[in-house]
Amino acid sequence: MQPTDNEQPPPGQSLAVIAEALYLVNLLLLPGIAFIALLVLYWRHVDQSAPLARCHLEQTLFASLWAGVLLILANIAILLLGGYDAAYTWVVLVLYFTVAHTTLVILGTIGLARAMAGKPFEYPLIGKKCHGL
Repeated sequence: MQPTDNEQPPPGQSLAVIAEALYLVNLLLLPGIAFIALLVLYWRHVDQSAPLARCHLEQTLFASLWAGVLLILANIAILLLGGYDAAYTWVVLVLYFTVAHTTLVILGTIGLARAMAGKPFEYPLIGKKCHGL
């Protein structure tokens, strides 16, 4: 079914798409820089944004924080298993990237698709409940 000319995107859809895109950029291209941009976007818009945008802003911010926590835990595991010169380093890194990082990227891709469709998305296990939708 083709959209008609008078159909408008849901309120907050563009902000939701930007939040999800920044989340993926943080994980894949510019870690840290994209997180700061997401944090600024969150601070500027979360209070006065539409429920759809608020949902995606909150989800991506908390998922980004969890991604940071998981990365820190992987580094702690490496240090406890003998440091970065130990053989276990590669085991921990491969497990982290195979399980945690890949899962976060796939969830971010689903979140971006949902934002582009104008629908909310709650990250399983780590996301906050979206209110007002």
